[in-house]
Amino acid sequence: MSMSATLALQIVVMFMLVGVGFAMFRTGKITMEGNRTIGNILVYLSLPCVIVKGLMVERTAENVLALGLSALMGFAALLVSALVARLVLRDDAIGNFAATFSNPSFFGIPLVVSILGQGPVFYMTAYIAFMNLGQWTYGVSLLTGERGRVSLRSLVRSPFMVATLIGLVLFATQLQLPGVVTSCLDYVSALNTPLAMFAIGVYLAQSHPADMIHRVGLYKVALARLLLTPLATLALLSLLPAAMLDMKLAILIAQACPVGLNVAVYAQLHDSDYVYAVETVVVSVLLSVVSIPLVVGLAQLVW
Repeated sequence: MSMSATLALQIVVMFMLVGVGFAMFRTGKITMEGNRTIGNILVYLSLPCVIVKGLMVERTAENVLALGLSALMGFAALLVSALVARLVLRDDAIGNFAATFSNPSFFGIPLVVSILGQGPVFYMTAYIAFMNLGQWTYGVSLLTGERGRVSLRSLVRSPFMVATLIGLVLFATQLQLPGVVTSCLDYVSALNTPLAMFAIGVYLAQSHPADMIHRVGLYKVALARLLLTPLATLALLSLLPAAMLDMKLAILIAQACPVGLNVAVYAQLHDSDYVYAVETVVVSVLLSVVSIPLVVGLAQLVW
């Protein structure tokens, strides 16, 4: 089976999980309060475990170089996202947020694991850290019209940063965790995909398709998020040598993912248009079943 076909199959499976979340919410088995609890499990438990696991690799000169290079390319890719979003969405604050920040944590990682294995998640850790920092600063400034303020103390204590620091310590020291701890990490990490897809299903259940059809901004967000940004990133990553194919694919898939769930979280927190934010997530998720395999298929032809 080709990589694009494997990717498409994995996305279909993920959409089935979205359907489960949709059905559970519509039948009252998952409430909004329950969905917030799922979000807390994702943010404070499963995603940190995924990040830690991603950095639990052998410390070799090659891996040290790869970590630094993937961090550089991940940061550059996010700058590309912000630029493309600004060019396409102009003064649409929520649209800019949505088009700039994808969903690599809950959508990208399972896709990368399905076609490349657990190892290349290592290349996504810096990207995820930069993305969360960007949402907290640039993303908030978009929604509030003010420059984002970051407390160093709160940043260091945030779950994604704590997980990254723990992972970097394990990577640097090569400390071997007890088998029972590693097994626990495996089990908790496995919650990442199904719980995230359930949460997306709940968002989908709250949307109104008839209203979304007439909202032009949604199509602009989808164009920037799912097509223009991945294509620009593909061109950027082509600067890397062919031997770094796994790194290039991991970062490209992260960039090709649909809108991240945090746009809705931040919109609600800062009294912005929450409904529009949710709709950007829903539309991009629905269209990604076609766009992601196409982008990866093109990458295979180019690389």
